[in-house]
Amino acid sequence: MKRTSHLSLVGRDRRARRVLELSRTARRFIPPLLIVAVVLAGCQKAPPPPVTSVVLTSATRLPADPGDAAWQAAPEHVAKLIPQDIVEPRLLKPSTAEVRVRALTAGNEVAFRLEWADPTVDNTPGPGKFTDGCAVQLPVKADPSLPAPQMGEPGQPVEITFWNANWQAIVDGRPDNLRALYPTAQIDHYPADAATDAAAKNEMAARYSPARALGNNRGGPRAVPVEDYLAEGPGTIAPNKAANSKGTGKRTTNGWVVVITRRLPESRQVAFAVWEGAQEEVGARKMRTGWIPLSQP
Repeated sequence: MKRTSHLSLVGRDRRARRVLELSRTARRFIPPLLIVAVVLAGCQKAPPPPVTSVVLTSATRLPADPGDAAWQAAPEHVAKLIPQDIVEPRLLKPSTAEVRVRALTAGNEVAFRLEWADPTVDNTPGPGKFTDGCAVQLPVKADPSLPAPQMGEPGQPVEITFWNANWQAIVDGRPDNLRALYPTAQIDHYPADAATDAAAKNEMAARYSPARALGNNRGGPRAVPVEDYLAEGPGTIAPNKAANSKGTGKRTTNGWVVVITRRLPESRQVAFAVWEGAQEEVGARKMRTGWIPLSQP
């Protein structure tokens, strides 16, 4: 019993000496390590503050290509989107969370670059089909009292430039006919195709395309994938014949990026909207922002 107790005391003594040695080692090395960690943390750059406005960055030219390197000179504003749930038909289920915006200005024009995530490509019309799109909205006049961000209000109109993925596909070369939209459809012939005389061919084409014959090009061949509108509240949208905006849209790995170029507005407020066709968004059913300040360094 005495020998066992002696061995136990010796073991405890050795463990105590080992703990004391580790403690001394820790006191020698840990403080310098803490100092190094603090110094390294102090050397790290603080993240840049969020861009709270859409900054109009001066440029020598306005690139039409969304992938042009010139866009990197413009700060990116991340605009949070909310469902349009004020007027019917309302959007009750949120879809696109945000749109990332850059802006360049040159002379009397401004170009907006909008980029957002969208997992599906929706660029063909048809029954029960809805196409992807986006829009830029600005007050017509610079006024301290802003119009309602939902399409303006009576006496306080807004200008809207709307881009549509279907129109972009047509501009990019997709034929505007049933064969292109429904490649597996069986068609005997079109009367206009059977005509051999040019005048008869044009007359037959107009007869079987009445909307186009009357000047309604909403579904016909297009030179640009955007349209300009005026509005003074929901349900009042009308063509803005005085505007001449341009646009280009491209598919990214996870969504769309669109450039909309228009004349420089008087107002220094802007709003944006996005439609996701796969979520049956069309017309008033959309994701939108409120008014966002436009600033210029």
